[in-house]
Amino acid sequence: MADGVSAEDSRTQRERMLAGDLYVADDPQLAAESLRAMTLSARYNASAPDDPQERDRLLGELLGELLGELLGSVGAGTVIRPPLHCDYGYQIRIGSRTFINFGLMALDVARITIGDDVQMGPNVQLLTPTHPVEAGPRRAKWEAAKPITIGDNVWLGGGVIVLPGVAIGDNTVVGAGAVVTKALPANVVAVGNPARIVRHVDPEG
Repeated sequence: MADGVSAEDSRTQRERMLAGDLYVADDPQLAAESLRAMTLSARYNASAPDDPQERDRLLGELLGELLGELLGSVGAGTVIRPPLHCDYGYQIRIGSRTFINFGLMALDVARITIGDDVQMGPNVQLLTPTHPVEAGPRRAKWEAAKPITIGDNVWLGGGVIVLPGVAIGDNTVVGAGAVVTKALPANVVAVGNPARIVRHVDPEG
């Protein structure tokens, strides 16, 4: 065992990452995939002209092109305002009719699933990576990740931070600036750091 990782494990670092196990990000294959994501997202982020009508037309085209190439999947009618930043892109799945405002930071070391009809304010952070608390493995650059799931019709206010392994249920609202450290059920409003439930909402209201 070295730093808690078996020497007999013959998997690639990418295979370890996708399995949710400890891996080293400083790996040629992962570096190439990260560079691809940075290149595609940079093209997307530089794409919006000043004219609003031209911007909307161009973003509509790019949704099926650059975003379709960058992300794992994107549903019909979804809008993502640049800039968008991600680690790999292909681990991000977004449903239909979702609106994501400027500055999404989606670190998709693990799967990020975003449902239908979701609304996100500017500068939301979806953070799947984790690092060992122990000093030795962290110094050796081992890391891991836990998936994030955002349900249908969720509203994340501006600056919300969602931490690794968190799931947020359908129709839930998270107030601006909240830090979501653990799962939130459906049909609630949560605010603060750490986010706490302050009321329930009627899913049919």
